[in-house]
Amino acid sequence: MKIVFAGTPVFAASVLMKLLAAGYEIPLVLTQPDRKSGRGMAMSESDVKKLAKANDIPTYQPESLKLTDVFEKIQTVGADVMIVVAYGQIIPKSILAAFPLGCINVHASLLPRWRGAAPIQRAIMAGDKETGVTIMRMAEGLDTGPIFCEQRVEIREEDTSGTLHTDLAVLGGEALLRTLRGLNIDTATRAQDDDDATYAHKINNTDALIDWTRSCVEVSRLVRAMNPVPGAYTFFDGARIKVWKVSVQGKIKISARPGTIIELDKAGFTVVCGFGAVEIHTVQKSGGVKSPAAEYARAVGLRAGMNLDGGEP
Repeated sequence: MKIVFAGTPVFAASVLMKLLAAGYEIPLVLTQPDRKSGRGMAMSESDVKKLAKANDIPTYQPESLKLTDVFEKIQTVGADVMIVVAYGQIIPKSILAAFPLGCINVHASLLPRWRGAAPIQRAIMAGDKETGVTIMRMAEGLDTGPIFCEQRVEIREEDTSGTLHTDLAVLGGEALLRTLRGLNIDTATRAQDDDDATYAHKINNTDALIDWTRSCVEVSRLVRAMNPVPGAYTFFDGARIKVWKVSVQGKIKISARPGTIIELDKAGFTVVCGFGAVEIHTVQKSGGVKSPAAEYARAVGLRAGMNLDGGEP
């Protein structure tokens, strides 16, 4: 079986590695164009491109798949199937129909729940008890195609987007290999129910701002969902602080307004939420490195009664 692979971030690279280890022939990899990133805004290659180069696989990085030469380049390799994993572009109808065995997508949710760009973060933010990966045949709609198989995993209370990402990348690669071993044009038979669909909107900067009027459980979910990227944040005295780890203090009842610091100890400092409170354990000031919250509190002179101001980004 000859495969064209399309993907961009580390999640996709993990699946590509599984395909290479299994011995599949991959004559072409599509990935997003190099982008500027980091403080120095240097050009950065995607994780998939780095892996493809390390394995001497030709890479192609078009700005759009709708260009005529893209279709022609894909056709020249004579692949049987296209595997798409977090590629970052809509696949046009012409390419969906270009492969004898179609286009297959590895998606990090239990479709039709959390179609879209940020399924892992949205599942944690919503308090889902489980998530998983779905292997599906691609259709013209966004994550709407019929399903080959799914693999479920529990979302643990300590899970972050980072830990789930690692687990789901492994499961996704394994489920894809099982699908490919029995693949034919008719094996994706379970249709999705659009009435059960939810949409995982792309995470933006304002999504990561902590709203202290929310419950302690919701604040904890947000912190976990934004770890490791982009990092949940709040403000103190006009300076942005990223919050990396908290614990829920649900039984605390106090009349102080949300965002108020009510206690400091060796483990960190406790902040009132709309319901209950959270104890903050790990933070990062702007331009700094991650540090224990108690250390940060001493450095900036935090005291009980002070308030973390949500403010504007």
